[in-house]
Amino acid sequence: MSRLSAVLDRRAFLSSLAATVGVWPAGATDTQSIRLPLPGGPNERALSTAFPGKGAMILQRTRPPLLETPLEVFDQGVFTPNDRFFVRWHWAEIPTEIDAAAFRLRVRGHVERELSLSLDEIGRLPHVEIAAVNQCSGNSRGLFEPRVPGAQWAHGSMGNARWMGVRLKDLLDRAGVRPGAVQVRFDGLDAPVVPEAPDFRKSLNIDHARDGEVMVAFAMNGEQLPLLNGFPLRLLVPGWYSTYWVKMLSDIEVLAYPDGQFWMKVAYRIPNTPGGSVRPSEIGYQTMPISRMVPRAFLTNLAPNAVVKAGAPLPLRGIALGGDCGVKAITVSSDGGRTWLPTRLGSDEGRYSFRRFDVVLPAPRAGQVSLIARCTNAQDVTQPLEQTWNPNGFMRGGVETVSVTAA
Repeated sequence: MSRLSAVLDRRAFLSSLAATVGVWPAGATDTQSIRLPLPGGPNERALSTAFPGKGAMILQRTRPPLLETPLEVFDQGVFTPNDRFFVRWHWAEIPTEIDAAAFRLRVRGHVERELSLSLDEIGRLPHVEIAAVNQCSGNSRGLFEPRVPGAQWAHGSMGNARWMGVRLKDLLDRAGVRPGAVQVRFDGLDAPVVPEAPDFRKSLNIDHARDGEVMVAFAMNGEQLPLLNGFPLRLLVPGWYSTYWVKMLSDIEVLAYPDGQFWMKVAYRIPNTPGGSVRPSEIGYQTMPISRMVPRAFLTNLAPNAVVKAGAPLPLRGIALGGDCGVKAITVSSDGGRTWLPTRLGSDEGRYSFRRFDVVLPAPRAGQVSLIARCTNAQDVTQPLEQTWNPNGFMRGGVETVSVTAA
């Protein structure tokens, strides 16, 4: 039995779910703040500790809760602590209390037999675990130039965790998928604030849903899911953006037709171009649903505009993700990309996980120093030097530059 399995065997899991969960505040009363390097502002944001189960988080919005992880947290380890893991909801009607004993997960639609599973029944199924990055489609949107509408995230609408749950394939097989099934649609307990607004639902193609990696998770980092991160169950789609990671998952519907509802046909779409990138003035391009993540690298031990010692070796640390596959190499540059140095990679926690890296740069001269980290993934896809742009602020993939002063 693995370490995580030992922490969360079936009995311990079911016992933990007997606890009640709390509520979040109607407003924040925090006095601390943080500055973010957002070219379009606002740069000053509150650091909130007012939300249950959460430490100091960058407050983007109160209702629905949008909480960003400070960059310094990613420098502390490859896995993001549950109490500092980002939060993103679409609608403000979110249950603030869940009766775990009464909760049921439905599996229905184009199946041989409909299921209504209690958490006890789900807990009896074989458990699986995986390390995977959960990243908002709009992570880093606040750095887009020209500015685009939407939550003005810096780099903190992402996190990495060890997830435990059951294979979606096992649930679908138990229901018996009928011939002709095309997609599987997922719905949670959150609801629109007005009746005419579209319920937040997402779909996966049937073969993807049954690939054995997509899972229904009930635990992260050895503990039950926090309420704000989807208690008691959430969908896990490794390598894909978090729009598909439906929280408070309560309904799984097998479809015999393509899902044409709003959140698939209209929202969360990107230009059907390399990197999902277009020119700000460009129109008339085709779009497609966002899906697989792209490789990214972030320096974590130096904040923008930090002062470092001139004439002394400069240690750099960071994290990277390969997107929908592993990290092959990280290189860094301090001269605008003219020359690159290899870095040392940390332990490999799996192809969907963050990978840590570190390197010591030669002593910089006094003055401004622009630092760049660049990821190449296991499929030999390397981050472009030029930054990507699209009108929704999705799937940012170019290299990030951190400017510091050597003095």
